[in-house]
Amino acid sequence: MKRRDFLKAGAVAAPATMLAAPAIAQGKIEWKMPTSFPAKAPGVGTNATTFAARVNAMSDGQLTLKVFSGGELVPPFGVEDAVEQGTAEIGHSTPYYAASKNSALHFFSAVPFGMTAVETTAWLQYGGGQQLWDEIYAERGLKPFYSGSSGVQAAGWFKKPVNSLEDLAGLNMRIAGLGGEAMRKIGVNAVLLPPPEIFPSFQSGAIDAAEWVGPLLDQAFGLQKVAKYCYVPAFHEPSAALEIVVNKDAFDSLPAHLQAVIENAAAAASVETTAQFDYYNALSLKSLQEDGVTFGAFPDDVIAALKTAVAEVMAENAEANPRFAEVQKSYNTFLDLAKDYATLVKEATFTQRV
Repeated sequence: MKRRDFLKAGAVAAPATMLAAPAIAQGKIEWKMPTSFPAKAPGVGTNATTFAARVNAMSDGQLTLKVFSGGELVPPFGVEDAVEQGTAEIGHSTPYYAASKNSALHFFSAVPFGMTAVETTAWLQYGGGQQLWDEIYAERGLKPFYSGSSGVQAAGWFKKPVNSLEDLAGLNMRIAGLGGEAMRKIGVNAVLLPPPEIFPSFQSGAIDAAEWVGPLLDQAFGLQKVAKYCYVPAFHEPSAALEIVVNKDAFDSLPAHLQAVIENAAAAASVETTAQFDYYNALSLKSLQEDGVTFGAFPDDVIAALKTAVAEVMAENAEANPRFAEVQKSYNTFLDLAKDYATLVKEATFTQRV
């Protein structure tokens, strides 16, 4: 049987999910895919659109995904809910946007002073991380796939230099994840805004400082037009993961070869997007410096205070949520190994570069 005939036959035989009444015509399946981000945004948005294009190509048009920008079909922070409820069969986001449902999801996005993108991928694939993530989402009838990382992010943009801990006191700052919880403990009024609201809120003065991603996306969103001081690296996001999340009933209704298409398209997107961020962050950094932006690290007293605050945040979450404690144990077990290897091998590699 020819490959095209095989694919068509498989599609006809596949049971059709009724969750969101996907369009099915001549053996073809069409799914809705909302993302938390603007679909045209570099890195985060293109992670969704290129994934969708790859699914279409790999399935020979048998499975097509219609991408909706954040807020177009569902709210940016409501993607997982929409997929769970059947409003869409598949979605694109980052796990900690759903952390209000389970705080353990922070580990699958970003952890302060935690793993890099490569280390996170290693933990997911070989250290038991993916199994834990699968279990947590299975409780909501969801199936997650890792689809890439922004790599090391920026700690934030400020209108004035941060010379000491006192300079942060009372600032209204957009910052995501566990980092936001830690910032509150050191006197920052941390708020989480959807991506489209960051620039207008920063420009209007509704917030005094803003954390988004890093040079590529921060420049694309225009943060350098409001502030000229950017602090790196991000204590709270040494990497930040993106996800493809699928309604499990819808996924299980697909024939095996289309399930494999989704899995492999996500894997390809993860490599592509992580590389894209590394390349274009370097270009954007140079461009921003030429535009007068000053990059620097947080002062020692700020880092010391944040380490104390992060330890408190992690302990509080572990006490409140057994799942958080369970995932933290797995995460830290590999992090300890990764730190030893990075200290001995990787740090020397960077310092020895000419």
